Order: sequence, then structure tokens, then C-alpha cells
Amino acid sequence: MILTVFAGMAGFERTLILGRTSAGRDAAKQRGVRFGRPPALTPDQVVLGRRLVNEGTSVRAAAKVLRCRHATLYRALNVPPTGE
Repeated sequence: MILTVFAGMAGFERTLILGRTSAGRDAAKQRGVRFGRPPALTPDQVVLGRRLVNEGTSVRAAAKVLRCRHATLYRALNVPPTGE
């Protein structure tokens, strides 16, 4: 019986923690806090990458110039990979 009471208290505490965490996350979003990993490329790098690709440079070569992986540049440009 004591274990059942402890389990009920633990479940109640978990619910409280989830509520407080959610409220804190919502408050942070309202303050403008960004969540997650920072972008690998700056907006200027994306513009440069787009210009290089439009001028005929391969995405892999442009990614080497920007010192990032080609998949990162594809994602930033929203261009589907062509199987290079």
C-alpha cells in the first residue's frame, strides 16, 4: 500500500514538473528566446552559396568554399540533391 501511495505522489509530481517546464518554455518563446542548435551558415554565407551555385559552381565545391558540408548547403538553399 505504501508503494502505491509513493507511485501516486511520483506521478503527481511528474505532472507538476511537466506543467512548469511547459510554462517556462512558453514564457521564453514570448521573450524571443530561440531554441535548438544555432544555424551552421550565416545569411551572408547562404547568399554567397546561392550565388556560387547559380554561377555554375557545384554544391560540393561551394560548400568547400564556405567550409561546411554539402548537405548543410543543400538544406540552406532548399535544393534537392542531384546525386553528386
